[in-house]
Amino acid sequence: MSISENGPPEGQYVDAGQIRMHYLEFGDKNGHPVVFLHGSGPGNSAWANFYLNKDAFVEAGYRVIMPDLVGFGYSDKPTDMGDYTLDFFCSTLMQALKELKVESCSFIGNSLGGGVAIQISLDNPEFVSKLILMGPGCLEEQSAYWSMPGIKKMMEVNNAGISKKTQGDVMRLFTYDAKHVTQELIDMRWVIAKDQPKEVLSTMRTPELGPRMNELNCPILTFWGANDEFMPSQGKEKCLKANQKSRFIEINACGHWVMIEHSRMFNSASIDFLKFG
Repeated sequence: MSISENGPPEGQYVDAGQIRMHYLEFGDKNGHPVVFLHGSGPGNSAWANFYLNKDAFVEAGYRVIMPDLVGFGYSDKPTDMGDYTLDFFCSTLMQALKELKVESCSFIGNSLGGGVAIQISLDNPEFVSKLILMGPGCLEEQSAYWSMPGIKKMMEVNNAGISKKTQGDVMRLFTYDAKHVTQELIDMRWVIAKDQPKEVLSTMRTPELGPRMNELNCPILTFWGANDEFMPSQGKEKCLKANQKSRFIEINACGHWVMIEHSRMFNSASIDFLKFG
């Protein structure tokens, strides 16, 4: 693993159909695979979302896989393959996991990554052991997200052309306490954001999966920040009541990044759920 100047660590690459997908991998190759799926937003990557989490899961004995979804991180960001649909994110990820010899896994998904995890679980129930979601996307019609204050600001910045300053302004909206948006984190995401095509966000198309949550049979643990400005609050009940094995934790004084703002609690509760939930 190498380190790009100021950017996230650069790991390995795998062919996911026509997409060259970047991923980081840590821990016991023979351990149960836990696949971390990051959210959207300018300059995001698996490392930027989960750099405070992976060590705890490695120490617990898991095989940790952190892919950069198509359009993000160091993965390919095509502008000539149509819209960035949920199916595009899911199909390329599944091709990558197949190449990595992952036969089943548990997903940890934030925001868009949560939507990807839900869709794959619906399409391939035998593939997913457990789901851990953090303010998951794709529960409502897309227009409901565009009306949320955090997403409205993010899209204004994206469409106008992002700068390091405006990127930092948007990143602070993801948190309740802006101290978590360090200059190092801003710099890390800027390395990706400055060359990320605006089409990745502007052509993103997601379905409404909320009405299908009760089709999920696997155990589900959902985290939700009480001060989240990106996810419509009606999604909470859909996650809680998905099935009899659903669990829900809401955290006060917390925005969209539970895994960053309350990393110790997130790590311990998630690992307990994976082992015993």
